[in-house]
Amino acid sequence: MSQETISVLFEDEQCLVVNKPGNLIVHHSYYARNIEETSLTDLIRAQGWENASPVHRLDRKTSGLLLFAKESKWVAEFQSLFDKNEIEKKYLALLRGFVAAEGIIDSPVKNDRGNYKEAKTIFNCLEQFERNYVIPPYEKQRYSLVEMIPVTGRMHQLRIHANKISHPIINDPKYGNRHHNHYFQEKLGIHELFLHAYSLKFKQPISGNFIDLQASLPDFWSVFLNGT
Repeated sequence: MSQETISVLFEDEQCLVVNKPGNLIVHHSYYARNIEETSLTDLIRAQGWENASPVHRLDRKTSGLLLFAKESKWVAEFQSLFDKNEIEKKYLALLRGFVAAEGIIDSPVKNDRGNYKEAKTIFNCLEQFERNYVIPPYEKQRYSLVEMIPVTGRMHQLRIHANKISHPIINDPKYGNRHHNHYFQEKLGIHELFLHAYSLKFKQPISGNFIDLQASLPDFWSVFLNGT
């Protein structure tokens, strides 16, 4: 992973947006203190942006769009977009079962200090699938491709909320369904989490330009999407 070249999808004078691979920490922090590996921030700095700092975070297992400020002096201005809810993030997730066409999950999420914080997620079901996977007691399985839009930004929010409505994200080791996870890993050879930050929209706070970006799904998704 340390030799991997990170795809940069957007760059201007103050910021850049990259496509983070799954299974890569954003930066070394208290939460990643036991993970001895090169971080996304390390890789971005090694690619030439020596002072780049992440403005927000994605879980280690989550892939997709991540915003960096090129200098630490600009981090606060970009973070204010999140504080004021002036940035739109959309994710794609593969969930177990057939999910409702649309809905809102409004359920508190526990933070790192053990306190529950208000959390809200909007979701839209984009497509439903039935697969001939034998996972007892059923010989066929149902899945949904879902767009998830976090209104708040709690740790593991989307993963927890998917579990909350009994439609966990596939290959989620903490909040997922172990029988389906095992099938995807052992039978399909897919070990990655099916959660991808695919869309990012915001008004650049310094230049005033409107940024609208999308990142295509990682290759492993096609193993499921093109399957039967």
